[in-house]
Amino acid sequence: MADQKPGEPRKARTSVKGPLMFSAFWGVVIFFAVLIFASGGSARTPRFDLAFTGAGIAFIVSLVIAAMLSMSHKENAEHLGKGSGVNLSSRKPGHGHASAPSKSGSETENPDADQR
Repeated sequence: MADQKPGEPRKARTSVKGPLMFSAFWGVVIFFAVLIFASGGSARTPRFDLAFTGAGIAFIVSLVIAAMLSMSHKENAEHLGKGSGVNLSSRKPGHGHASAPSKSGSETENPDADQR
């Protein structure tokens, strides 16, 4: 947030529009779901009190979850995406962190044996 310049639109991660729209969507979905299912059929009156309560709870809970997830987000360091990996070649299984035990002297290694 320190790299934000005045007058420029915010990045998607620092904007409040995304989490608010996400929470509003789930609030509307829960409102209609509770309105339909809590009334118990079309012969009874709709339960708007339960629908508004469910929508409010869904809105607040999803907003808190979205805020917690956005606060816990941390960008990866640049050097993490440029590594060579632990064991890129299956021909040399002894070069990884979980290397296989070495063979005894009587057995010979044949590097071309696993090729088909």
